[in-house]
Amino acid sequence: MAEPTPQNPIRDTNDEARQLARTLTQEARTGALATLAETGEPHVTRVATAWLDGPVTLVSDLSDHTRHMRRDPRASLLLGEPGAKGDPLTHPRITLVGTARFVEEPLRDAWLAIHPKAKLYIDFADFRFVRLEIGVAHLNGGFGKAFRLTPADFGLSG
Repeated sequence: MAEPTPQNPIRDTNDEARQLARTLTQEARTGALATLAETGEPHVTRVATAWLDGPVTLVSDLSDHTRHMRRDPRASLLLGEPGAKGDPLTHPRITLVGTARFVEEPLRDAWLAIHPKAKLYIDFADFRFVRLEIGVAHLNGGFGKAFRLTPADFGLSG
Protein backbone atom coordinates (compact mmCIF):
# COMPACT_ATOMS: atom_id res chain seq x y z
CA MET A 1 0.00 0.00 0.00
CA ALA A 2 1.50 3.33 -1.06
CA GLU A 3 1.75 6.07 1.52
CA PRO A 4 0.81 9.61 0.46
CA THR A 5 3.70 11.97 -0.17
CA PRO A 6 3.93 15.75 -0.65
CA GLN A 7 4.11 15.06 -4.39
CA ASN A 8 1.11 12.68 -4.32
CA PRO A 9 -1.24 13.20 -1.37
CA ILE A 10 -3.75 10.61 -2.63
CA ARG A 11 -4.10 7.54 -0.40
CA ASP A 12 -4.94 4.06 -1.61
CA THR A 13 -8.71 3.65 -1.61
CA ASN A 14 -9.88 1.42 1.22
CA ASP A 15 -13.21 0.21 2.63
CA GLU A 16 -13.41 3.14 5.06
CA ALA A 17 -13.07 5.63 2.16
CA ARG A 18 -15.66 3.72 0.11
CA GLN A 19 -18.12 3.79 3.00
CA LEU A 20 -17.60 7.51 3.59
CA ALA A 21 -18.08 8.19 -0.14
CA ARG A 22 -21.30 6.19 -0.19
CA THR A 23 -22.58 7.96 2.91
CA LEU A 24 -21.85 11.40 1.46
CA THR A 25 -23.45 10.63 -1.89
CA GLN A 26 -26.50 8.80 -0.58
CA GLU A 27 -27.34 11.26 2.18
CA ALA A 28 -26.81 14.45 0.18
CA ARG A 29 -29.92 16.46 -0.62
CA THR A 30 -28.17 19.39 -2.26
CA GLY A 31 -24.88 19.94 -4.02
CA ALA A 32 -22.89 22.37 -6.13
CA LEU A 33 -23.16 21.49 -9.83
CA ALA A 34 -20.34 22.72 -12.06
CA THR A 35 -20.89 22.98 -15.81
CA LEU A 36 -19.04 24.64 -18.67
CA ALA A 37 -20.55 27.81 -20.13
CA GLU A 38 -20.48 28.49 -23.86
CA THR A 39 -17.43 30.68 -23.26
CA GLY A 40 -15.59 27.78 -21.61
CA GLU A 41 -15.80 29.41 -18.20
CA PRO A 42 -16.90 27.31 -15.25
CA HIS A 43 -20.42 27.87 -13.95
CA VAL A 44 -21.48 26.60 -10.51
CA THR A 45 -24.99 26.45 -9.11
CA ARG A 46 -26.67 24.79 -6.16
CA VAL A 47 -29.03 21.95 -7.09
CA ALA A 48 -31.17 19.40 -5.29
CA THR A 49 -29.73 15.89 -5.50
CA ALA A 50 -30.69 12.32 -4.77
CA TRP A 51 -28.91 8.99 -5.09
CA LEU A 52 -31.20 6.95 -7.33
CA ASP A 53 -28.85 4.20 -8.53
CA GLY A 54 -26.35 7.03 -8.99
CA PRO A 55 -26.37 10.80 -8.56
CA VAL A 56 -29.44 12.52 -10.02
CA THR A 57 -30.70 16.08 -10.12
CA LEU A 58 -33.88 17.70 -11.41
CA VAL A 59 -33.26 20.68 -13.70
CA SER A 60 -35.29 23.22 -15.63
CA ASP A 61 -34.81 23.88 -19.34
CA LEU A 62 -34.88 27.57 -18.39
CA SER A 63 -31.63 27.36 -16.40
CA ASP A 64 -28.16 28.16 -17.66
CA HIS A 65 -26.71 24.91 -16.32
CA THR A 66 -29.21 22.84 -18.30
CA ARG A 67 -28.26 24.66 -21.49
CA HIS A 68 -24.58 24.10 -20.67
CA MET A 69 -25.05 20.34 -20.12
CA ARG A 70 -26.97 19.97 -23.37
CA ARG A 71 -24.07 21.60 -25.23
CA ASP A 72 -21.25 19.95 -23.29
CA PRO A 73 -22.21 17.12 -20.91
CA ARG A 74 -19.02 17.30 -18.84
CA ALA A 75 -19.98 18.22 -15.28
CA SER A 76 -19.03 17.76 -11.66
CA LEU A 77 -21.03 17.69 -8.46
CA LEU A 78 -19.67 18.65 -5.04
CA LEU A 79 -21.46 16.98 -2.13
CA GLY A 80 -20.93 17.32 1.62
CA GLU A 81 -21.82 20.18 3.89
CA PRO A 82 -19.58 21.52 6.64
CA GLY A 83 -20.85 20.92 10.14
CA ALA A 84 -22.01 23.70 12.41
CA LYS A 85 -18.77 23.69 14.41
CA GLY A 86 -15.09 23.67 13.65
CA ASP A 87 -13.10 24.44 10.54
CA PRO A 88 -15.24 23.79 7.43
CA LEU A 89 -12.21 22.29 5.68
CA THR A 90 -12.01 19.44 8.21
CA HIS A 91 -15.44 18.11 7.18
CA PRO A 92 -15.65 15.42 4.49
CA ARG A 93 -16.77 16.22 0.95
CA ILE A 94 -16.69 14.53 -2.41
CA THR A 95 -16.52 15.77 -5.97
CA LEU A 96 -18.09 13.51 -8.58
CA VAL A 97 -16.74 14.12 -12.08
CA GLY A 98 -18.47 12.73 -15.11
CA THR A 99 -20.97 13.04 -17.90
CA ALA A 100 -24.47 14.47 -17.53
CA ARG A 101 -27.14 12.31 -19.16
CA PHE A 102 -30.74 13.47 -19.51
CA VAL A 103 -32.91 10.51 -18.57
CA GLU A 104 -36.48 9.54 -19.33
CA GLU A 105 -36.69 6.75 -16.77
CA PRO A 106 -39.53 7.08 -14.23
CA LEU A 107 -37.85 8.80 -11.27
CA ARG A 108 -40.73 11.06 -10.21
CA ASP A 109 -42.00 9.00 -7.26
CA ALA A 110 -38.53 8.21 -5.95
CA TRP A 111 -37.57 11.88 -6.23
CA LEU A 112 -40.69 13.04 -4.40
CA ALA A 113 -40.04 10.54 -1.59
CA ILE A 114 -36.77 12.39 -0.97
CA HIS A 115 -37.83 15.92 -2.01
CA PRO A 116 -41.57 16.16 -1.24
CA LYS A 117 -41.68 19.94 -1.76
CA ALA A 118 -40.71 19.39 -5.41
CA LYS A 119 -44.36 18.38 -5.93
CA LEU A 120 -44.98 22.11 -6.52
CA TYR A 121 -43.01 22.09 -9.80
CA ILE A 122 -41.90 18.58 -10.79
CA ASP A 123 -44.68 18.26 -13.36
CA PHE A 124 -43.93 21.55 -15.12
CA ALA A 125 -43.08 20.91 -18.78
CA ASP A 126 -39.57 22.40 -18.49
CA PHE A 127 -38.31 20.03 -15.74
CA ARG A 128 -36.31 16.87 -16.40
CA PHE A 129 -33.94 14.54 -14.65
CA VAL A 130 -30.21 14.41 -15.22
CA ARG A 131 -28.02 11.55 -14.05
CA LEU A 132 -24.30 12.14 -13.61
CA GLU A 133 -22.42 9.12 -14.91
CA ILE A 134 -19.39 9.09 -12.64
CA GLY A 135 -16.00 8.85 -14.32
CA VAL A 136 -13.97 9.52 -11.18
CA ALA A 137 -14.63 10.80 -7.69
CA HIS A 138 -12.34 12.83 -5.48
CA LEU A 139 -12.98 12.26 -1.78
CA ASN A 140 -11.58 14.59 0.84
CA GLY A 141 -12.26 12.94 4.17
CA GLY A 142 -10.59 15.78 6.09
CA PHE A 143 -6.99 16.94 6.35
CA GLY A 144 -4.61 14.29 5.02
CA LYS A 145 -7.42 11.98 3.87
CA ALA A 146 -7.61 12.31 0.08
CA PHE A 147 -8.79 9.44 -2.10
CA ARG A 148 -9.62 8.86 -5.75
CA LEU A 149 -12.56 6.53 -6.38
CA THR A 150 -13.95 4.80 -9.44
CA PRO A 151 -17.55 3.94 -10.36
CA ALA A 152 -16.90 0.40 -9.07
CA ASP A 153 -16.24 1.84 -5.59
CA PHE A 154 -19.93 2.89 -5.61
CA GLY A 155 -21.13 -0.43 -6.98
CA LEU A 156 -21.65 1.15 -10.42
CA SER A 157 -20.40 -0.07 -13.77
CA GLY A 158 -17.91 2.29 -15.31
